[in-house]
Amino acid sequence: MQPTASVIITACWIIFLFYWLARAWSTKQTTERQSLPSALAHRIPIALGWYLMVFFRLPQPWNLQLVPHDYAAMIIGSAVCLSGLFVTIWARRTLAGNWSSDVTFKQDHELIRTGPYRYVRHPIYTGLLIMCLGTAVEVGKLRCWVGLVLVGIGFWIKLNQEERLMLEHFPAAYSLYRKQVKALVPWLL
Repeated sequence: MQPTASVIITACWIIFLFYWLARAWSTKQTTERQSLPSALAHRIPIALGWYLMVFFRLPQPWNLQLVPHDYAAMIIGSAVCLSGLFVTIWARRTLAGNWSSDVTFKQDHELIRTGPYRYVRHPIYTGLLIMCLGTAVEVGKLRCWVGLVLVGIGFWIKLNQEERLMLEHFPAAYSLYRKQVKALVPWLL
């Protein structure tokens, strides 16, 4: 018996979670951290988006089926989610000790432009949004599509906060990087 897409998508999110937890201990010391109100500005929409994607016992119309829950949606959703997982792990490995779940500046912080950072400035967010898209396609419910939009808004707020911090610390290099590489979608956005 072959595993269903729901199992594959769940496995992707579990792998992501365990990888992130395992790698969180191998980061550089933080020298500058964003304020709590600044953190809440992106954390609230992201948390609401995750809640909508995960919590399936919501009243109507949240569980309205927008994409048919069929084999094609399951296969496409799984493939998209797997590709997003690949991007997030590749980006996290490339970022190494410079990574943080908050908007921070690290001791001996480096401007990374290798690996997936050659194609987008925020590939972890790109990968997570791809994973959310795969989940939304497979589940197909309104709540997941609204959740995807909320997560996207949260990441957009956070990436703008990170960009301001990077411009402050790497004014010339980061300005050039912004001109050469798009934020989330190669050559487009």
